[in-house]
Formats: sequence, C-alpha cells, structure tokens
Amino acid sequence: MTPSPLSKDNLYLFNEGTQYRAYKMLGAHCLKQDGVDGVRFALWAPHAKLVQLVGDFNAWEGQHHAMKLHPRSGVWQLFVPQARAGMAYKYVIHAANGEVLEKSDPYAVHAETPPKSASVVWELGGYEWQDEPWQKQKKQHNIYESPVLIYEVHLGSWRRATEGRPLTYRELAEQLVPYAAEMGYTHIELLPLAEHPFDGSWGYQITGFFAVTSRYGTPQDFMYFVDCCHQQGLGVIMDWVPGHFCRDGHGLRCFDGTPLYEHPDPMQGENEGWGTCNFDYGRPEVKSFLISNALFWLDVYHIDGLRADAVANILYLDYGRKKGQWRPNRYGGNGNLEGMALLRQTNETVFREYPQTLMMAEESTSWPMVSWPTDCGGLGFNFKWNMGWMNDTLRYIARDPIYRRFHHHDLTFGLLYAFQENFILPLSHDEVVHGKRSLLGRMPGDRWQRFANLRAYLAFMFAHPGKKLLFMGGEFGQEREWDVDSSLDWHLLDDPMHRGLQACVTDLNRLYRDCAPLHRHDCDPEGFSWIDCNDADDSVLSWIRKGDGPGDIMVVIVNFTPVVRDFYRLGVPMPGRYDEVLNTDSTFYGGGDVGLGGGRQAEDIPHHGHPFSLSLRLPPLAALYLKPAGF
Repeated sequence: MTPSPLSKDNLYLFNEGTQYRAYKMLGAHCLKQDGVDGVRFALWAPHAKLVQLVGDFNAWEGQHHAMKLHPRSGVWQLFVPQARAGMAYKYVIHAANGEVLEKSDPYAVHAETPPKSASVVWELGGYEWQDEPWQKQKKQHNIYESPVLIYEVHLGSWRRATEGRPLTYRELAEQLVPYAAEMGYTHIELLPLAEHPFDGSWGYQITGFFAVTSRYGTPQDFMYFVDCCHQQGLGVIMDWVPGHFCRDGHGLRCFDGTPLYEHPDPMQGENEGWGTCNFDYGRPEVKSFLISNALFWLDVYHIDGLRADAVANILYLDYGRKKGQWRPNRYGGNGNLEGMALLRQTNETVFREYPQTLMMAEESTSWPMVSWPTDCGGLGFNFKWNMGWMNDTLRYIARDPIYRRFHHHDLTFGLLYAFQENFILPLSHDEVVHGKRSLLGRMPGDRWQRFANLRAYLAFMFAHPGKKLLFMGGEFGQEREWDVDSSLDWHLLDDPMHRGLQACVTDLNRLYRDCAPLHRHDCDPEGFSWIDCNDADDSVLSWIRKGDGPGDIMVVIVNFTPVVRDFYRLGVPMPGRYDEVLNTDSTFYGGGDVGLGGGRQAEDIPHHGHPFSLSLRLPPLAALYLKPAGF
C-alpha cells in the first residue's frame, strides 16, 4: 500500500524543512477515498484556531466544511466528496486574534484569472509528453562547453491577437516557438508565470507560486507550449522568485494571522522598496515550500532551468536599506545566513534530482563564488548574470563616439573577472524600461549610425566570453521602451534597417552555435586572448577566441568609431588566408559594405606580439569576424 502523502513521516520532513515534494501533500488533490471520488484539501496554518473551506462545492458557505488539524504539524486536512476539478475555492482562516481571513491556497496548481483571486481544483495528469528525444539529447551535452543563446520573453506582450488580447499558450506554441527556433536561439526564458494579481509587476509579485498563470490558458496548455519548445530544440527557462512575495490580502502575507511565510522581524520581513514581503528562510516549512516549488516546475512542466530573481535581496540583510533599517547577523555582518543556506540547499537538491538543469542567479553585486559548487564554498548555481559587464558596456555604447576613447576601459574591464564565475551576458527586460530607452534608443548619432552602433555592440557581445541573453525586440531594433500592456512593434520589420538588424542577429546566433571558438570555452580563460586591448585612441578592440585545436580560432575586431580605418595592421598567430565570416557593415544588414572583400592573406610582418599580421580596412561602427581558411 502506498503511504499517505500526509503520513507522520512526510509531515515530519515538512516540519523539518526537507520535504522536497510538499506540493504532493498540501493543496487540493483529486482522489478516491473509501471508494468515493472527491478532493483532499490540506493546508499549513499552525496558528489558526479554525480553518473552513468555501467554494463552488458548498455555495461559498463554510460552516459545514471545517478542516481537521494534524497535531503538532500545523497542517489542516479535509476530504470533500462534492468537490471536483474545475471548482474554485478558498480557505477561511480564523486567527487567534479573532480576525477572519479569506485566503487562496499557497499550493494551488491553478487559479482564477485576475482580478479574481480564488484557487481552482485541477488535475495535472493526462498530458502525453512527446519530448523524450529532447530529454535524452540534453543529457549528452556539457552545458559549459555548449552554445547557450537565450531569448528572454514576456508572453503577454511578445505579440498580441488582432483584437488586442494576449496570445494563449497554444497560440504562442504555434507562433513564438518556430520564430525563436528559426532565429537560432537555444533557449527561451520566460518572465515569471506563477500566478500574480498585477500585470504591471511583470509577474515578479506572486501570490500563487505553484499555479501557472491562467491568463494564457490551463496547466495542460502550458505543458503543450513547453513540449513544442523541446520538439523544436529549444530549452525553457523560467524566472523564479524566491526572494519576496506579494502583499495582497488573499496571498501569503500574515497567512494565519501571524507572519508565517514572511520573516517575523519587520526589519527583515517587510520589503518597503518593492512593496512586498521577504520570506523567512530560517523557518523549515518555508524551506520545504520554496525547494518544493523549484522542483515542481521541473517535475510537472519539464522546465529546463530556473533563473533566480533578485538573489542579492536573499543574500544581504541590508539590501536596499539605509543605516538603522537592518540588523546584523550573529557574527556582526550583513549577510543573510539563512538565505545563503536556502540557496545552497535548493541548488544541491535540484542538481541531485536533475543534473542537467540550468540554475542561474540574477545577482547584482560582487558576492563571490555564486556559480561555484557548494562543496567549494559556493552558492551552487551553475551560471550568474554578469550585471557589471552589462552596465559598463551599455554606458559605453550610449556615448558619442568622439568621447569613447576616454572610456575604453568600460569595454575591457570585464575581462579582468570574466572567468571568476560562469557568466551569462544579459541584455534583459530591465534595460529597456523606466526611461532607460530601448537598446536602439540608447544608440547615439543619426539613424544609420544608431543601427550600425547596435549591430557592432551585439557582435562585440557575441564574441565576448560568456553565454548570451537578449530580451525580445532587441533582435530587430524595437524603437520604444517595452510596454507590458502591448505587443512588440512587429510592423517595424517592414523597414529594411530593422530587417537587416534581425538578419544580423540571426547570423550571429548561427555563428555562435556553429563555430566552436565562439562558445566552447565561454567559461575558461584558455579560450580567450587579447590581440590589442589598448587602442583607445582609435576605439578599436581586437581579440582571439579559441576552440580545441591550434587552428580553430576566431579573430574578432571591432571599430567603435564612425571612421573607416584603412591599412589597419593586426597581428595574427598563423600564416595563410583569413576569411571574413561576419561583417556587420554588410549591405545585407543595412551597412555600407566597407570591408575586406572576402578576406586577407597574412603577411610575414610581426605585430601585436604575433609572428604574422593582416592589413585591414576597418568598416565604421562595425565588427569583423575572421577565421583561418580551412578550419
């Protein structure tokens, strides 16, 4: 006989903080009990005096559906024969202070579409996955040596239907998935899809951590979307938000009349900057909740990776706080010891269950060893967003080229620490909102120069060590800032300059995927060497990316001024011809077609510490990729 999910052993593990499939015991589960079909409801509310169920099954009158408390566990349970899948419900919690609270289910797997806020009974079974080839293929790849090209997407505003509504999961499977595959991406990263009441939070202020938002369809519809991604060779990463949660009354805040999920100390539990609450990472049941939530998305929806949002808010007690607004830890420091432990425990658990998972940290500080294993003292992620690179290079590229010579270090500084972590280079949604302008909108100069700047910058990024991430719209030059309430401006592709930029990104994706030197050693200093990082006067950078063999290299040179540089001598390590495999000034991309006419022959003239050199004609505001012929 299969033991009950609410057995003493499982309850013990839940209260200990090591029940990593807590979603199987708590929440609403359709089952047969004593031969009768119904739904078992289970809830953790240890300080409640009484918990009642209300829903479609009892006309929202809870007097006959009082739940029963499991002694010492804080878990309430009730089997309701009248309940069925598709019915909405809530919990009425009578707090010890006399307050009566109406709450949605923290472990609900489906919910009403906002602004409604009830949970919905749902069965997650019944979907027949077709992604077994993808799962087998994924196990054969070393992710550190493989190309990773992430297309970051907000599903509700990527494209909209003609009547203005967001596309459904199934419509997105038919439109977004083939688009991303044709563009050459390896992964789609989705802004948070856990249920959230306010569209303007972009999904980052969550009430239903286990419920994929019903805005775009049912759980099975989302399974179909993920399945289609896998069948077209695309991994799926989802933004995961373990750092804070929404204050809305039906959510987790003061769940049983006391600070339960949030830290009881207001200095640590209230996140005034974001208008949210911070989790209490020292509470074992909260650990069970969060780690179970991470595994839930991998178990149920076959998600390939999680990007942990705002990790700095978990690591630092003083994050976003002024003096006097925080208390030091027991050692007198500003590190959140319980938060660190939670992240390590989560990563260890995920990798034990799913070794091929991408666990990425959006960590905006210089916290050490974020992407190092926990047994080395690290946090256990396998990748970290490189926010320093992003800030430095975006600041540089927004400058008028006449001043760039004085800020050359903004492009080179990142190589001093490029291999201290396993980095992802992110040009994310955060960089195209709140007055920062779109990527194209940041570029200086006239219209031609703006597009040329952006093409050169993206080529610089694609040849820089680190995996790549680009937010939707950046690939074709969205002019205006991202608006969560409207579609991207797809009509811009009627313009040749926007189509040219899209073609350039497609080719960059293809080259990055197909050319081992551009991705094999993204996380290894052996895969990179400067040719010349000091030509600040010309605002020119040149370097070599290396594959596995002596001739398996890519020579990269970028001219960040609108000046054609004739007879530019560049040192190279090998004799022979160097073929021009990418020129962002190609007329195919909207450029002026200044370049090498296909390639150059190396000369026996030592330069830049190399025994051979090339005499080049550098196009303005453009990048060249050169590869030795025959390799």
